[in-house]
Amino acid sequence: MRLKRFLLRYYPPGIILEYEQNCQLRTKCIDLLDLKPETDIDDLLEDVANKEPLITPSKYEQVRRLIAKLQYKLANKDTKKFYLFKVLRAHILPLTNVAFNKPGTSFITGSYDRTCKIWDTSSGEELYTLEGHRNVVYAVAFNNPYGDKIATGSFDKTCKLWNANTGKCYHTFKGHTAEIVCLSFNPPSTIIATGSMDTTAKLWDLQSGTEVATLSGHTAEIISLAFNSTGNKLVTGSFDHTVSIWDSETGRRIHTLIGHHSEISSTQFNYDSSLIITGSMDKTCKLWDVNSGKCIHTFSGHEDEVLDVSFNFTGHKFATASADGTCRVYDAYNHNCITKLIGHEGEISKVCFNPQGNKILTASSDKTARLWDPETGNCLQILEGHSDEIFSCTFNYEGNMIITGSKDNTCRIWS
Repeated sequence: MRLKRFLLRYYPPGIILEYEQNCQLRTKCIDLLDLKPETDIDDLLEDVANKEPLITPSKYEQVRRLIAKLQYKLANKDTKKFYLFKVLRAHILPLTNVAFNKPGTSFITGSYDRTCKIWDTSSGEELYTLEGHRNVVYAVAFNNPYGDKIATGSFDKTCKLWNANTGKCYHTFKGHTAEIVCLSFNPPSTIIATGSMDTTAKLWDLQSGTEVATLSGHTAEIISLAFNSTGNKLVTGSFDHTVSIWDSETGRRIHTLIGHHSEISSTQFNYDSSLIITGSMDKTCKLWDVNSGKCIHTFSGHEDEVLDVSFNFTGHKFATASADGTCRVYDAYNHNCITKLIGHEGEISKVCFNPQGNKILTASSDKTARLWDPETGNCLQILEGHSDEIFSCTFNYEGNMIITGSKDNTCRIWS
């Protein structure tokens, strides 16, 4: 094994080691989630070197410079403004979801027109149209961090696996008896999880194209699922008002999280997989302990359904988006409401932090997306131009580009 060079990334704050093994180029992420402007660099370097054998003494000075550079970035306030770069009008029906690959060099869009499209980010050109589904393509994902495969989940009850570089379809996963509405790759990119309106989730082997397990136990539609950061657990949220935590290696249900009084809208693990946040149509969100399955805290205050929840990348904060047109930002440890994001004129269906954690992006039925300061609640920028509600929005890996997808059949790139 030979260490080739270092790259610096900010998703979450950390460094990426790029090295050669058996004549193949490989990468490994070292996350620096607790890095702050006042952190002692030498202490942090010692801690990182103790945990990562690839960082030998000859590389210490290079790593020290990278940490110092990242620390400087964190200490200086981000004042970037986003401007419209491209309007993409290739779909003939509304978009459903959008997603970047990890480097941000390409992205995908799913649509009611039964296709998924792959786009080149820098030029805005369409690279491939992924055709073959017989109904709405509702869920789309890259197998990040690798980015060489794409999964699409459809109302035709199937999931398809594609080559992201050629557009070739590897497998069609058949077995669900109703619409697939959510999916996720596990972090090692060996398994795809799909969630369906048939009340089950299924695990599929990417290599063989076969079903690994069916996760049964919910009594209503599964509309949200996510792997934890190591991939050994999966969380599912259902219209039966419950959330389940599963052992993804055995398919066994570990915990059923009971406490919400209406349908679950969104679920997510924090970065170290110790906590889960859930949003519900009962106007609340709940924080759960993964190991015990117990509810730690219930967050009330929204006047309408909570439609989306999102941790920042350190897991110290999370945001909730509501049909009442507001977002709230909470501290995950002392449970205080840090701020309220007020300004949208319609329901907010999507919320996410940028990788640096110093901006929040929201998408609304009022046809705009907005950028916010998560500490003060100030609206930093309004992204206008769509002619209908925005369903989906996301940052790229470095946080310097945004995609918004809308019911107006278009996707917009902001940079």
